[in-house]
Amino acid sequence: MKNKFKVACFQTNSSDIPEENIFMLEKIFSSFKEKSVDLICLPECVSIFTDSKKLMDDYINNWHCIFLEFIKKKSKEFKSYILIGSYPYKKNNKKFLNRSILINKNGEIVSHYDKINLFDVILNKSENYLESKNFDSGKKLELIKLPWGNLGMSICYDIRFPNLYRKLAKKGADFFSIPAAFTFTTGVSHWHTLIRARAIENGCYVFAPAQCGTHKNGRKTFGHSLIVDPWGKILAEANNNKEGVIHAVVDKELVIETRKRIPSMTSFE
Repeated sequence: MKNKFKVACFQTNSSDIPEENIFMLEKIFSSFKEKSVDLICLPECVSIFTDSKKLMDDYINNWHCIFLEFIKKKSKEFKSYILIGSYPYKKNNKKFLNRSILINKNGEIVSHYDKINLFDVILNKSENYLESKNFDSGKKLELIKLPWGNLGMSICYDIRFPNLYRKLAKKGADFFSIPAAFTFTTGVSHWHTLIRARAIENGCYVFAPAQCGTHKNGRKTFGHSLIVDPWGKILAEANNNKEGVIHAVVDKELVIETRKRIPSMTSFE
């Protein structure tokens, strides 16, 4: 098993029109075509960015298979694992799960994770969110073995619950995926600190692809997609409001070295 690999995070400004999102991703993939990469991470809500149950139902019925086949085709074309940050997965009870899925370089789904911590917050008088209106919470942690080490999966608001990441690290995670659609309001104050904290306290790499800019539903997201090493060093960072790609070389040996230097993973809990 090789210890070094290249990871890329796409930063997007997704809309409530799936066809537009596929076209946007095609442009980003095309701009990145000449670069060899092993793992590509896409943001939360990358296939459809909406709070409308009607539009999510339409996506499931008419667009999800098209979107999934598009990503599977890209995984085979690039010979890369691709993480779909999240899409709405319809349950039998008419609600959704906010689901992240991992596709291997053969275009096969190898793992999925359903967001455990839903974004129900009141930020101020004019800005509040109730993710639980349309979504149910996931119930299970997900750790997936990759050729280079173990990936612990999470989504956006999960980042504020450090015990989730400690449990993943205790299970053997070397890397965390944190696809996000972080609000601009909270991102300005908290995004970099939270991402680096999850990396430092667990001695893990963090791959955090993010939504950016102002979306068609009026929501403004923070951008600043990040790749952070186990020491908390930012290896790559995207512009706050520009679509594009960041990438970095990841070395699992640094995870081992960092945990030897600061053996906090062995402490009693």
